[in-house]
Amino acid sequence: MIGRMRRYFQDLEDRQRIAIALARGARMAARRIDLRDPASWEHSAFSQNGEDGVLDVLRSQLIDANRSFIEIGAADGIDNNSAWLAIAEKYCGLMVEGDARKSARARRLLPLCGVGVECATLFVTRASVPALVRRALYNAPDVCSLDIDGNDYHIADALLQAGLRPKIWVVEYNAAFGPERRATIEYSDAFDFTAAHPSQLYYGVSIAGWRAFFARHGYRFVTVERNGVNAFFADPTCFAPAFLDGVRGLDFAENRFQLHKFRQPWPLQFERIAGMPLMEI
Repeated sequence: MIGRMRRYFQDLEDRQRIAIALARGARMAARRIDLRDPASWEHSAFSQNGEDGVLDVLRSQLIDANRSFIEIGAADGIDNNSAWLAIAEKYCGLMVEGDARKSARARRLLPLCGVGVECATLFVTRASVPALVRRALYNAPDVCSLDIDGNDYHIADALLQAGLRPKIWVVEYNAAFGPERRATIEYSDAFDFTAAHPSQLYYGVSIAGWRAFFARHGYRFVTVERNGVNAFFADPTCFAPAFLDGVRGLDFAENRFQLHKFRQPWPLQFERIAGMPLMEI
């Protein structure tokens, strides 16, 4: 009985959060967009750092869209980069979350998404990636969002090796590594950034590492958003060349959340984890 009541109030809270996010998203069309300046694209409905707006512009420029997505690290199905696509745009897609409680919470929202959205409870490893790709409706979804605070580089590499070829990638980068270091953490199946280092700064990939990685796979860098959390990459074969050639994105931004938490810029943040093992990309 207590469990049912808790879920009832949790679902009520989630519906309120969704209503607020949809109201924010309705204002997205009012922003003044300069196609050359990704900072003007940013807008948050469900996303935390302007990702909804950036993805909105990038999706609008696709030559051929299949209206599908994959998000790995989907949390509770609301505070992520695919909720706007699923709930407002009625995209089909796959949300993947390793936390069973968050995943169950997301699945209770699926009736609001329409048909074609699945939420899988899975802590993604390199070994589980091929089976995950087989669950995707398309090998070339319009959007792939990757935010797992850890093995992001290694999972992105495994996804591409398994045949996934998203048109647009949005990936989290670790600004504590700075703008020039091409680095990522070493792979571990059970990596947990909360336990890996007391600072919780040892995770993920540098922006220069992502740029080198995606360039090798034929993707173009688009921008990072101004809060210094996410980077965007595009398959140039899916866009008119004039559009991507004209974009003047932001190369690097300090992570504002880490800056606020530590009261130190990224070089001093990196000093905290300088002794941890890193893999050069």
